[in-house]
Amino acid sequence: MTQPESAATASAAAAAAAAAAAAGKRTGIDPRGPRFGAAVTAVVLLAVIFLALVGASDAALALLAVQTAVFAWGTIAGAARHPYGWLYKALVRPRLGPPAELEDPAPPTFAQGVGLLVALTGVLLGLAGVIVAVPLAAAAAFVAAFLNAAFDYCLGCQLYLLLVRAGVLGRSPAAP
Repeated sequence: MTQPESAATASAAAAAAAAAAAAGKRTGIDPRGPRFGAAVTAVVLLAVIFLALVGASDAALALLAVQTAVFAWGTIAGAARHPYGWLYKALVRPRLGPPAELEDPAPPTFAQGVGLLVALTGVLLGLAGVIVAVPLAAAAAFVAAFLNAAFDYCLGCQLYLLLVRAGVLGRSPAAP
């Protein structure tokens, strides 16, 4: 894409977002934000696994608990208000051009809920004395975060879409 084409695309995307906002519709999120968040999450979960493997079980459990709180925040507040999303908006996005298109925040928010379920299971079992659950839960969540960060393949988002197609979840108002 040439420079004028990318500027025109960016202007069109900005105009569409402004029109949607004026009409009271959700405008979506920059799809690069959740991918950045997945990269940060993968690093944190890798640190949990490392700590557990070297015998620092209490530190691994504490770090997994912190990541669980971050998952909870992303699930409750939504992908648009995720703490790692704020880091992305403050540190990374100003150095990039505008996104080509915006993404419905419902699938990434649902994915945060899946991460919350996995990590919370590890934390609760870890607190109950099943220490091996901490690195196992972290490893399961790490795989999902790594796939999203490295290959832009969000397992939780795919699960969300399958559940919508099956009629288990209602379609989001912003979904096409």
